[in-house]
Amino acid sequence: MYDLVVVGAGPYGLSIASHAAAAGLRLRVLGRPMASWRDHMPRGMLLKSEPSASALSDPEGAHTLTAYCADRGVEAEHGRPLPLETFTEYGTWFGRHAAPPAEELTVTRIVPHPSGFRIGTAEGEQLTTRTVALAIGAPPFAHRPAPLRGLPRELVSHSSHHRDLSRFRGEDVTVIGAGQSALETAALLAEHGAEPRLVTRAPRLRWDAPPKPLERNRIATLFDPHSALGAGWPAWVWSRRPGAVRRLPPSVRLHLTQHAPGPAGAWWLRERFEPAVPTLLGHTITAADRTGGGLGRVGDGPGGGVRLWLKGSDGTARTLETGHVVAATGFVPDLFRLGLLDSTLRETLRRVGNSGAPWLGQDFESSHPGLFFAGLLAAPSFGPVMRFVHGAGITAPRLVAGVLRHVTARSAGVAQPARQQPARVGVPRAAAAEPVPREVRAGR
Repeated sequence: MYDLVVVGAGPYGLSIASHAAAAGLRLRVLGRPMASWRDHMPRGMLLKSEPSASALSDPEGAHTLTAYCADRGVEAEHGRPLPLETFTEYGTWFGRHAAPPAEELTVTRIVPHPSGFRIGTAEGEQLTTRTVALAIGAPPFAHRPAPLRGLPRELVSHSSHHRDLSRFRGEDVTVIGAGQSALETAALLAEHGAEPRLVTRAPRLRWDAPPKPLERNRIATLFDPHSALGAGWPAWVWSRRPGAVRRLPPSVRLHLTQHAPGPAGAWWLRERFEPAVPTLLGHTITAADRTGGGLGRVGDGPGGGVRLWLKGSDGTARTLETGHVVAATGFVPDLFRLGLLDSTLRETLRRVGNSGAPWLGQDFESSHPGLFFAGLLAAPSFGPVMRFVHGAGITAPRLVAGVLRHVTARSAGVAQPARQQPARVGVPRAAAAEPVPREVRAGR
């Protein structure tokens, strides 16, 4: 019997494991270290977040990204983006030195048990634990616009599906979106010899300004404070006061989760993107189907290509043919994507408003005692910071404190309140967005 099983070994899972081990909890960590970053982000990507805002969390605060880079002679300065590979190596190093070893097991089943939970893996192991912390990362929640969902993955993919973009060399590729993922994917495609274009419903592209100096006068700091999510008071509140965000009405929190910070490209990407990628602004996809071959580099493979029907902001319609579509359209936190959760447990969990995201208490515990969530699934409860690595440092100590409270009460024989609301029957709108996978690989 374990006190805690952490499902996932990315920044959130490893941070939780580090704090839990220091607290003396008997735990297991299941998942491939930094899998989302290793397998679901393209080579050549740079971190948009500042190094100081990209650290994993250990109780002593000794294993930071800045310290890791300094020990290796790597420049990790304010305003200088770091390569994805540096961050991935740092996370792996953190897992070796600041957390219990992660086991590369695939969790396929989490079922309520009289003692807590029963967990099954694809490798055949069965284990029992008092509490579970789900920190599985964003890839299972990849969102594709409705008109694209009926097309096969060889024609329409999500930006999180690609590690190596060189496979598109010489191919006509249409990227959908207006955020950093869309803009950087398009720029990398061009740099790998593809012929990309960007289509977005936004009337214009937004670019972040270069970060302001850390040392500024008091008046500038007062009116425009610096934070992990950028400058300004809204970003400061989202990154520093997630407990205050949690007290906002559900509809406001859901809006913040979806729209704050708004889609924008990093300032250092603009000079790479604009000369290389043509853009079609103010256009929404209304329909899509596959085309046959014989179109040259557009749809010349055996599976053909894609025809997009677009509607402009002025009401005009047009069609566009392309060899492949990459939807860089974000992620939607949704319990109904978690096929590894027992269906009864999944359907009876209290949710935030009319979304598919779990309601969470102040210590990240769901309405089912002993079941905790971290990362993207916590964003509708605690705000936008949970979409970023910086949120791991907020989550880990609070979540582990909740686990300790639960385990102590269990050991003392004190019944834990269910904190349930009446179960909502049926699948919320967010749940209908994509098919539900049978299983989720831990750590992704």
